[in-house]
Amino acid sequence: MNWVPKDVDTYINQKEYIDTIVVPLISIDTRTETMKNSASSSEFLMNLSMFIEKQFKGRMMFLPPVSYTQSMDLQLLADTLGEDLKDSSFTHIFYLTTDAKWTSVTVEGKVVWLPSIPLEAMDDHLRQTILEDQLRQVLTHFMEKWNVQ
Repeated sequence: MNWVPKDVDTYINQKEYIDTIVVPLISIDTRTETMKNSASSSEFLMNLSMFIEKQFKGRMMFLPPVSYTQSMDLQLLADTLGEDLKDSSFTHIFYLTTDAKWTSVTVEGKVVWLPSIPLEAMDDHLRQTILEDQLRQVLTHFMEKWNVQ
């Protein structure tokens, strides 16, 4: 489910079944020498997020991506997000990112870090295969939390 009115209506009517919220974290780097890499990482994470959302519609709510720049304090951002989300009705909070810096940040929930894979030069079939492989890796993180309940 996405953060759009139709899906939010569904969530409101069925929130006892939708216990997981996912926050994509997008690093924006506008330095000329790293801009393309930043855009590639963003493209990968957004494609993966859309793919995961389709697989788990009715179980997860995906927030719009939270974008940040290199000079932002990630711990402060994590604390603010965590504080805002912990009072929600979601039992599980996941942050999806390709930025390894998040692995050393304390969060309310779980950070799922994945290395970015450049998708721009891939044909549709290969892109689909890559996303399926990444979904299998992410799935273990979700299942681990879901099985704790």
